[in-house]
Amino acid sequence: MANVALDSRPFEILLVEDNPSDVELTKRALEKGRIANKLVVATDGQEALDYLFGRGDFQGRDTSDTPALTLLDLKLPKVSGLDVLRQIRSNPITHRMPVVIMTTSREEHDKAMGYDLGVNSYIRKPVDFGHFAESIAHLGLYWLVLNEPPPKI
Repeated sequence: MANVALDSRPFEILLVEDNPSDVELTKRALEKGRIANKLVVATDGQEALDYLFGRGDFQGRDTSDTPALTLLDLKLPKVSGLDVLRQIRSNPITHRMPVVIMTTSREEHDKAMGYDLGVNSYIRKPVDFGHFAESIAHLGLYWLVLNEPPPKI
């Protein structure tokens, strides 16, 4: 899968993940799936929000350049994944941005809240790397190639 310009689609993937092992596994899975998109990693919910909304260390970033896909963990330091999702969906610049929750949580409440807040997809992280890599490849194919991105505001 190549990082090909289709209808001037954005190329960036935002990974919001506090576990360094899961960050590395995701990087390896993206490489294995030949997904060459730029990966931006936020290690807590506040850093993700600062990145998306051009605050803090990301002051001056063009916030109209939203990621093609955001992979969001739920259990994050500083600001929870559900609160990050709530703020993404409440902002006119990011409210259409594709967000996929990737978590180990098996809590029905987490899944229900994710969908109530407008997540596009909810995926439980497979424990096995082979299954994880396959899941990431499928996500990349769907969200970065097949899916029609929302129009810019």
